[in-house]
Amino acid sequence: MTAPKSRHPLLDLVRFDADGLVPAIAQQHDTGEVLMMAWMNRDALAETLETGRVCYWSRSRRALWRKGETSGQVQHLRELRIDCDGDAVLAVVDQVGVACHTGRRSCFYRRAGQDDVETVLPVEIQPEALYGRPE
Repeated sequence: MTAPKSRHPLLDLVRFDADGLVPAIAQQHDTGEVLMMAWMNRDALAETLETGRVCYWSRSRRALWRKGETSGQVQHLRELRIDCDGDAVLAVVDQVGVACHTGRRSCFYRRAGQDDVETVLPVEIQPEALYGRPE
């Protein structure tokens, strides 16, 4: 029998959606750069709080996704915040390497121009180098 995970009081403040998920924004602790948005379920949030390594819920895989488990591009939790309504969380992190599966520092690498969409962040690491296959 495994020991129960520690129970953090923040878990009771989160308003998970009908699928048991809450949006989680990752922000770099020292620059304020917004890195990515993903989803957390209760287990991912509890694991993140317990271990200090950010864990998400992969909707496509339907499984916990420990950031960096295949790429090595991990997120170390510095602080976890919850918004006023309890329906979103902010993970203030120390990002090791790139955050985006495209090999860019941030997933928010496209900007709306006057009549087009502009790519504003370069690829820093080819996805093949991160995952051993094209993404």
